[in-house]
Amino acid sequence: MVTKERKQPQGAKAETGKAAASGKKPGLRPQGGIFSGVEKASARLASTDYWLVLVTSIFLSVFGVIMVQSSASVEAIAAGRNGFTVALSQALFAGVGIVCMLVMQFIHPSKLKRLAWPAVWAAVILLGLVAFTPLGHEVLGNRNWIKITSTIGLQPSEFAKLALAVFSAFMLEKKQQHLLSDVKHLVIPILAPVGVAILFLVMLGKDVGTALVLIMILATAMFLGGLRMKWLLGLGAAGFVLLSVAVMSSANRRGRIKAWLGIDCGSGDQCYQSNMGMHAFASGGWFGVGPGQSRMKWSYVPEAQNDFIFSILGEEFGFIGVIFVLALFAILALAMYRIAMRASDLYTRVLMGCLMSWIIGQTFVNLGTVTGVLPVIGVPLPFISSGGSAMLAVMLAMGFVLSSARQQKKDQLVAVLPTAKPTTKPKD
Repeated sequence: MVTKERKQPQGAKAETGKAAASGKKPGLRPQGGIFSGVEKASARLASTDYWLVLVTSIFLSVFGVIMVQSSASVEAIAAGRNGFTVALSQALFAGVGIVCMLVMQFIHPSKLKRLAWPAVWAAVILLGLVAFTPLGHEVLGNRNWIKITSTIGLQPSEFAKLALAVFSAFMLEKKQQHLLSDVKHLVIPILAPVGVAILFLVMLGKDVGTALVLIMILATAMFLGGLRMKWLLGLGAAGFVLLSVAVMSSANRRGRIKAWLGIDCGSGDQCYQSNMGMHAFASGGWFGVGPGQSRMKWSYVPEAQNDFIFSILGEEFGFIGVIFVLALFAILALAMYRIAMRASDLYTRVLMGCLMSWIIGQTFVNLGTVTGVLPVIGVPLPFISSGGSAMLAVMLAMGFVLSSARQQKKDQLVAVLPTAKPTTKPKD
């Protein structure tokens, strides 16, 4: 029996023709799905976080160069040097850091994580050169520099922060399947011997501020790795005792604690720097005295371009400028947090957490120092304080963040593509 061939609707013919032209099989129709809107929203958020990290990092680094020029030029001219020398050096490191960050975003996170062991070995070797060889150079009482030329130096402890963060994330992911339930596998080798070795070498140089930031990175890694609270509290107490011993063993550090508590400013007037920093904030008012117009940078605020650069920022841009810069750091923290929460792998979650504890934690320590909430510790403000090593290390860290953010953006875009299934053929 001959059956009549059913006529295909005009719309279906057009659809079949389009499918044939595009190389797709006809008869496949996209299924919207209940989660399609959520997936599209997630893709938009992933793209937003990528751009937030990229734009905020570049803006903060450029703004940091401007602030370094403003705060360092006066003392440079007074010392008979070119007023642009410090800012040009900072701009060079910022430029190199931005280029590295932009290149690193195109490298898959699985390839970047392979740098964990080389990075941590390089950090230990460089810190050892600082501590035990004539290459080590002391600045303002801290031996934490390798002097390359009369004007150029390298601060390995800044890169040790990044190395420790990447290494912690890498090792925790490797042990994720069966070993993290055991405390010793959580602690070894992240906390001991690697973390202890780096902390020991940093403390040999009397750099308590950097040691505090390294402890924050290690604590974050242990927490995200699943270490129980009782162990975290115990390790925290041990770290507090060790830092207290380090502080009390130095007359200079004891004097800073006394000055902070208002007990005794000492013969060298260790209250002076904090008081001048607060004066700079107060003179800025709501809207500041104007870019480059600070009066307190004229040798009134010690280390105006380094640890106390935020007080000069507050004087020149006022309360509004301070809130704006803090909002940028908050945006950066939010984007990194959302990248961590969106991640499906432990490596990305731990890495984002460690980098947040470093950059945002160090920001709070610096602000606490400048505002008198904390004693003068000597921790620079990320992106903004003078220091080529600090700038380059932070921009490399942002390269790791952008690599993960870009990969998430690509994964979310793939997930948004419509799924299809063949339609049932009509019966005769």
